[in-house]
Parts: sequence; C-alpha cells; structure tokens
Amino acid sequence: MTLDRCFNVADLRVTARRALPPALFNFIDGGADDEVTVRRNTGAFDDYELLPQALSDVSQVSLETEVLGQRIASPIILSPTGTSRLFHHDGELAVVRAAGAAGVFYSLSTMSSVSLEDVAAAATGPTLFQLYVHRDRGLTRELMDRAKAAGFSAACVTIDTAVLGNRERDLVYGLTVPPKLTLKSLLGFASRPRWALNHLIHDRVTLPNVSHRVSTLSEEASSVIAYVNNQFDPSVTWDDVAEVARAWGGPFAVKGVMSATDAVRAVEAGATAVMVSNHGGRQLDGVAAPIDLIAEVVDAVAGRAEVILDGGVRRGTHVLKALALGARACMMGRPYLWALASGGQAGVDRFLGLMNGELERDMALLGCRTVDELSRDYVRRRAATWPANR
Repeated sequence: MTLDRCFNVADLRVTARRALPPALFNFIDGGADDEVTVRRNTGAFDDYELLPQALSDVSQVSLETEVLGQRIASPIILSPTGTSRLFHHDGELAVVRAAGAAGVFYSLSTMSSVSLEDVAAAATGPTLFQLYVHRDRGLTRELMDRAKAAGFSAACVTIDTAVLGNRERDLVYGLTVPPKLTLKSLLGFASRPRWALNHLIHDRVTLPNVSHRVSTLSEEASSVIAYVNNQFDPSVTWDDVAEVARAWGGPFAVKGVMSATDAVRAVEAGATAVMVSNHGGRQLDGVAAPIDLIAEVVDAVAGRAEVILDGGVRRGTHVLKALALGARACMMGRPYLWALASGGQAGVDRFLGLMNGELERDMALLGCRTVDELSRDYVRRRAATWPANR
C-alpha cells in the first residue's frame, strides 16, 4: 500500500507492518502484560458521543490553539518516542521537520536516536524536551541545561517509569538497541530487505543524549528493559519534580498523571501543564484510559494548568471529544511512528495531513468554528444499554 492509498491511521499501521521487521513492528505496537490498556485507550473513546449543534456558520474553521506557551496550527502534539531511527534511518529529524511544516508541537525523548542539539537545529516549529530522571543526577541536570541552551520551547518530566513495564513482545523478540544479530532476528530482518539495507548503510542506532555518560551504550547492544531498570531513578518524588520545574523556569509539563490527586500535586510542584497518560499502555496494565480521566482532572486543576491527553488517539473525532471534555491538546505517538516507518518524512506529512483534514471536517460537522468554542455541551458519555427483560 502506497502513501497516497493510506486514508487513515489504520492504513498507515498496515503499511508499517509490511515495512518493518517483526521485532520492530511489535516494539511499536505492543504494551504491558495482556495489553488490555493498549486496547482500552482507543476503545474508550467509543463511550463518548458527540452532540452537533446545527446551523452554525462554519464557512471558516480554524484549528489553531495555544499550548505550553506556543501558538500551534492544530491541537496535536507529537509524543516523545525513543529510538525513532530504528523505524526509518532519518528518525527524529524526519518527524521534527514534518511537525514544523504542519505547525504542530514536536516532543523529543531523552532516549532519542538523534541528539537533542541536532533535532533543535532542524526544528522550524515549537519543540518540547521530555526528561527521564536518571540515577546519575548530574546527567539529568546536564540534559536540562542542554535542552535550554538548544532552544526547546518547553520541557516535561515523565513520572510513570520507576521500573519498566512487562512488555512481553519485546522479550519474545529480544529487542536491543542497536538491534542485535541473532538467528531469529536475522530471519526477521531478511524478510524486510529494504529496511535491512538502510540499516546497514546508515550509522548505527545509539542513544546520543546519554551514551557519553553511560559507557555500556557505546560498547554493546543493550535491551531497553535493562537500560531503564539500571539507569532510571526509582526514588524520584514530587520534591524532585519541583526542583526540575524550577531549574527549567519555563513552560513545564508532568507526563504520566493518572488521577486528579496527582494532577493537583503536579500543579503544586510547578507544572504549567499535566499530561494525562498511561504511557500508551506500556507500563501498568489495567489502568484507566486517559479519556475517562480528562473531565475530573480538568475540574481538579481548575484552570491552574493546561490538561493534555496522551493515549489512544486515532481519529479527529477522538481529539474533539477530548477537547470538548476540557483538554487543551492531544498527543499521538504510535500513529506517527507507523507513518515514519511507512515513508520517512513523507509518511509523517501524510499522517498529519490526514489528521488535520479529519479535524477540519469534523469541526464543521459538529458546528464549531474554533477550538475555543468546544465545551461539554458538545459531548456526553453514552448511556449504558441493558438487554430487554425477557
């Protein structure tokens, strides 16, 4: 399937599956344990119904909004995802260029496969640096200083990775960074010759933001599980988050909030935005879907911080439901990785074009001219239906 025959996110997923070795496709696609949360994140949007308001003048529809101190062309933020060069040799550079062309926020992970300085240099739109707090607090401070010096628009700290979730697909395929050549992986790579050729002729995939301080990363392949469990600090507290917020001194988000209580704690620690996220279902399985928490988090922070949804978004109508419940923007991760794998920057351009096209059409059909007009008047939770008495 060529990009011009991809008409939605599901089509891009199919194309990515055909392009990537099984280990890498499953790395994107998989989640923790039984992957209940992965499925629920998207499925939960079906529990909400949109309520169009007819005969509004929608001859002009604008998707523009402001989030994290930046005016953006549509309420989409590309989530931080690690090691993007595993999926296409241009990796994070392709994505940040596509984001800039579309006028949306791009988020860079600490675990990126292109340095934060190179990504910042390629950016033409707003950028956010996502921080994991390492056991080496000197590295953590260094990353913040580098991101600030490089000109990132905002920062966030992820709070849901004290240890890595039980991602069994990664265990099955033995995924490492860079990919390690075993009999099983060789068979998978050989089944995708175009990917294998690109992997061989381009620079090896590393984690350049941290490899100078973590010697094993420059010496041998390391599983993502081993890296996280050895390097991320499980002793992080809200006091540490407050320290990071003060050190950053600008628009700052806490990512991984999954309760109204933690949303309030994030605000008290200095967050200007909270990202309601369960890490795409890749950490603790069986937790709530972000869409089910948006309204109560919005009410709890009471205007003291922006609320951003991260998880399960696949359609423009999903974004509208979240915004109508009070979110300021929605983050998307897996969809743009599928798009990246499908065609590099052209794939991400196609994805963002499809999403913005859906949003414009759906806004008009809903009877809204601007994002700011969206409110709970436009959405309701679907009533439970019970079988008729027999």
